[in-house]
Amino acid sequence: MSKLLLKAKAGTGHVAHVTPESAGWTYVGFDLHRATAGQTIAGRSGDKEVCLVFVTGKGFTQVNGHDLGLLGERMSPFEGKPWSVYMPANCDWSVVADTALELAVCSAPSFGGDLPVRVIAPDDLGQETRGKGTNTRYVTNILPEGEPADSLLVVEVITPGGHTSSYPPHKHDQDNLPAESYLEETYYHRLNPPQGFAFQRVYTDDRSLDEAMAIEDGDVVMVPKGYHPCAACHGYDLYYLNVMAGPKRTWKFHNAPEHEWLMKS
Repeated sequence: MSKLLLKAKAGTGHVAHVTPESAGWTYVGFDLHRATAGQTIAGRSGDKEVCLVFVTGKGFTQVNGHDLGLLGERMSPFEGKPWSVYMPANCDWSVVADTALELAVCSAPSFGGDLPVRVIAPDDLGQETRGKGTNTRYVTNILPEGEPADSLLVVEVITPGGHTSSYPPHKHDQDNLPAESYLEETYYHRLNPPQGFAFQRVYTDDRSLDEAMAIEDGDVVMVPKGYHPCAACHGYDLYYLNVMAGPKRTWKFHNAPEHEWLMKS
């Protein structure tokens, strides 16, 4: 099995855990928690900034003892936009599940730590359609570079069955602005219906890294460098939650030259 693939765990609890140390990189952290109604998920941001994303379900949320109310709305990541919470460094947070809950904890280094805690409601989120034909996918910007944060970028994408995404292949592994930015990235994948599968390839120009992975519901893929396209199989829609971070908070990517003609077709 690829070292870039973190297989889904069944049941409740802390079911996915990616740290800079475990991934062998510097910036991105990703955790996924599942809880049943009445259970509590809690943590501390420490020296990082954190974005909580309510992938599914609802929960009563507090940060540093301040009640943020009942957050969450959708019961499937394929239905509507998420609720999220941004917090800077040195925050204690907790979520008491009101329903079955799937909570993503996206983290990256905090360079300033002076931004306020804020709730990001579905109505605050921009959506866009990218691509054409069988390269069409639907993007929800949770924490884009136009919104305040130190280093985190967070986005959701839904790719219909039979379509490709993160395609034509692109990369962002060079700190070479304005042409390209260095960003590490995680993909948290969900499938609808859940018994489906999809594919993701992570590769570099010289093929020193070249991994092709079958993706199942709940899997996490780590992208330390290289191109990273996805393909959703017929009959199964693919959702993924992306977390990106690097030394500069901007998304400037480089298309694979041999496939860039697709941008003009």
